[in-house]
Amino acid sequence: MLQIRRANERGHFSADWLSSYHTFSFSDYYDPDHMGFRQLRVINEDRVQPGGGFPQHPHRDMEILSLVLSGELKHEDSLGGSKIIPAGGVQLISAGTGLQHSEYNPSTESEVRFLQIWIHPARENLDPAYQFANFDLWSQIDTLVPIANQDGRAGAVTIHQDVSINYLNLSRGSRFEKTIDAGRHVWVQMTAGSVDVAGTNLEAGDGLAVSEETELIFSSVGGSQLLIFDLN
Repeated sequence: MLQIRRANERGHFSADWLSSYHTFSFSDYYDPDHMGFRQLRVINEDRVQPGGGFPQHPHRDMEILSLVLSGELKHEDSLGGSKIIPAGGVQLISAGTGLQHSEYNPSTESEVRFLQIWIHPARENLDPAYQFANFDLWSQIDTLVPIANQDGRAGAVTIHQDVSINYLNLSRGSRFEKTIDAGRHVWVQMTAGSVDVAGTNLEAGDGLAVSEETELIFSSVGGSQLLIFDLN
């Protein structure tokens, strides 16, 4: 079973410093038909203008992952962490019993574009923690690049949930097959280009929920970039 979430159907918030598209209900955007998918609660595509950002604010009992697609993102948190995250960088905040953090665009010239992803942890009241990893996402072609998983394999950040998040950069005319284990579910989030999945065309910003399938075949015509979430 495949269910498409088109880019132009997402919620949208804009300010002089921010343009944010919400795949699922978030903040003042509420859609009872799109509250998340399995353990996946939030996918926001954020574009922050130079000097803009989210001031320090609290979270708890959520795994919050940011994937920088272009530009740089500056992170600071109440654990004492401070880092500028480049394009291809991933940060993971395990909010646990509670922490505060801020995210800013440190540039005076260029916007930063990143995906903000929230996942429900397997357990509540974990110790708050912060992780960072950097990936050369765009030079690894036609192969899955693990960016987050439960055991930190292949250099991915370690997430407190039975979820794997992989980046896939498909070259022009390429084809990729993903096997889906029994009882598993998949969410596909396009970040660039277009791809055909089981006869369905996905464009940048589109999402696809997949249940009760055994495999997915991705066919790229002009090149495409996407995230693949494997969920229980």
